[in-house]
Formats: sequence, structure tokens, C-alpha cells
Amino acid sequence: MTVFALVDCNNFYASCEKLFDPKLEGVPLVVLSNNDGCVVARSAEVKALGIPMGVPWFKIRDEAKQFGIQAMSSNYALYADMSNRVVEVLEGFSPHVEVYSIDESFLSLDGFAARGFERYGTEIKQRVQDWLGLAVCVGIAETKTLAKLANHCAKKGHAGRAGVCDFTTLPPADFNALLAKIKVGETWGVGPRLAPRLEKMGIHTVYDLRNADPARMRARFSVVLERTVMELKGVACLELEETTPDKKQIVSSRSFGQRIGAFEHLADALAFHATHAAEKLRSQDSVAGALTLFIRTNPFALKEPQYQRSITIPLPEATQDTRELVKWSGRGLRRIYRRGFAYAKAGVMLSEIRPAALVQADLFGSIEDSERSDTLMGIMDRINQRWGRGTLRTASEQAEGIWKMNRGNLSPRYTTAWSELPQVT
Repeated sequence: MTVFALVDCNNFYASCEKLFDPKLEGVPLVVLSNNDGCVVARSAEVKALGIPMGVPWFKIRDEAKQFGIQAMSSNYALYADMSNRVVEVLEGFSPHVEVYSIDESFLSLDGFAARGFERYGTEIKQRVQDWLGLAVCVGIAETKTLAKLANHCAKKGHAGRAGVCDFTTLPPADFNALLAKIKVGETWGVGPRLAPRLEKMGIHTVYDLRNADPARMRARFSVVLERTVMELKGVACLELEETTPDKKQIVSSRSFGQRIGAFEHLADALAFHATHAAEKLRSQDSVAGALTLFIRTNPFALKEPQYQRSITIPLPEATQDTRELVKWSGRGLRRIYRRGFAYAKAGVMLSEIRPAALVQADLFGSIEDSERSDTLMGIMDRINQRWGRGTLRTASEQAEGIWKMNRGNLSPRYTTAWSELPQVT
């Protein structure tokens, strides 16, 4: 019997912030999006106050003062590193792990039945807590969709031990009764958009969806919903994806910390994004054949002059070289830039991506030049991985451009920067 476990870190971003700062213990805490805009993560204390996800920070400042809510800027370096550490722990429990998101991973538990799945899930939960100080919930079932639902039940305390829910051991009557209590919108892949349409058909709970006719769901909606119904019935349609597929498009973009109008500042921002995209491209050993860049003003500032423009540039030769991508981003900007506007966002997208090994050499190009480029980019990546992004960069990219996003409450990079290691006094 195939059995999956979904391990999900509780309130991940907020938990990472609290982990290294004892002063935040028990304090209502939110993590904000780029430029300290909207709430993207909430601690349990904030959830209890009814603060919704996605609400702009400026709209809840009064509530924050009233309830003592602490706001932190997004510390992506910290979250990514802690996520990697969680995955390393999980790999000690199963040889087959799919990293689904920064705070969720699926595990195959095939071959561990003798250990007792619920007991094994409890061991996973306890080890992550003991080794990393992070709380997780574990959902266990015969399909990935049911494992996701079991994880939801583990968080809500609907069944099983605290933080662990094993559907494989629930008696059928108890299992059906549990599914009948859960709204259909909680099903993985359904969500708030599809749920109202299902409810109009009389499908209000997960139990209702589980008993629906798969062929009818496919005809009315999609093959994806048909598979969801089959998964709820215990028929595994989704396999574990242990290898992340290469991206067909790579995008790097961000809103500015302040409006900018000068060409050189936009060029600096696009050089940064081209560099970031090139790093992602090389990480999957691919090359890009086309570069798209865009610039735009703030569409919500209705009293200001509006302008937005993009351009796609077919590259003469598919490349992963940062210097080439930065060069073409600058040339493209010259064609679309207009003076007199306050720009709020810019970005770069790489497309026509294919494996570097399949690229045909330019008839008039030099193999030595290509090899030198590969060597230089490899050295650049290794230096930046060891000493921090931007340690080695092109001259077009400023270390601290005025366009960089605002992060007024950024915590230290506790686990990735020697100078910011936590100190015990």
C-alpha cells in the first residue's frame, strides 16, 4: 500500500522570526511583504485576533498598537535556509521526499508500516522540534490529496495525536463523519473560487465531493478535479515529484522602495534583476534565447501620469552569461524608457529556455570564449554563494540602489551571515 505524509511547518515565517529572538515569545507577530506592504504571515496570536492574510499594514496600524502586534520585514535568506534544514531532517525519515513549497514537503512512507504510521509521524514532528526548534504538523494518508487534508485535520486537532493525523487507521464510519464536517473549499485544488460553483451543485463538504461522479466532475470542470475526486476515494493519481522540473520561464521583478525617474536608476534595477535571473538560469544548467523587460508606473496613483511598456529581445545566441543579459537589458531599456514619469516597478523575464548541453555552437563563435564565460560565471556564483549575493557583480549594478525595497524591520540573517550570528549574553 502506498502511503504519503505531508509535513507542514506551522506559521513558518513567523516561527523563524520567533526562533532566534526570545523577546518575541508569545507576542502577536506578522511578517510583511516586499516594501513592508501587506501581511504575508501571521503568528498563532495574530490569527486568534482575526487579522486576515494580505491586509495592507497601514490599515491595521491602530489594531497593532492596541494589541501589541510586532511587524517584521520578510527575511528571505533566513526562511530559505531554515526550510533547507527542515528538508535535511525529513530526508532522514524517508529516501523519497518532494519539496512542495518552502514550508511543506511530501514523504513516501512505503516500507515503514511496521513502525506504525502515526507513531512514525510523531517521531518526525518531535525531531524537527528538537533539532530545529520549529513546530510541524503531519498528515498521513494513501494519496497526496488525502495527506494534505489529514494535515489540515492535524492542525485543527480533529483526529489523532496532537499535530499528527493518520487517515489510514481511522474506521470508515469515523472517516466519513470527519469528511462531512470539513467544507469542500478546504480540499487541495478546490479553494475559494471553485467552492461556490460546487456548492451550487449540492457539494458542500469534502464527503460530498468524495462521493461525486468523477466523470461528471471532468465534464463540468476539468480533468484536475476528476483526479481530486479519485484521490479522495483513495486512488493515487499524483506521484511524488522528487526532481523539480526545469523552469520554462524565469522572472525577476520587484516594486521599488521609492519612485524613480532617472534612466540610470532604472538601468541599475534591471541589471540587478537580469543578474538574479541569470543565477537561477545557471542553477538549472540552462540557457535563454529571449529576454523580456518591463517598466511601469504605479497604476493605483490615479492622479499621476501613467506609463507602462515592455519589450522582448531575441538574443543573438542563447546564453546564461550575466554580462550578456545585463547588456541587452540596458539596450532594451533605451528603447522603451520615457522621461517625466515616476516609475514604481521593473522586471526581467527569460524565455526560450533549454538545457545548456543542447545548444548548438555559433558557427562564427569561439569555443574558447564560451569556455571562459562558463568558467567566469562559475567563479562568480561560488563567490556569491559563499560571501553573499552581490559580492561579485557587474559594474552596471550598484550595491545599494535607491530603488531597493524598504525593509524597516528586517531581522538578522542568523544562519547565513557570520557577522549576524545570534549572540548569547
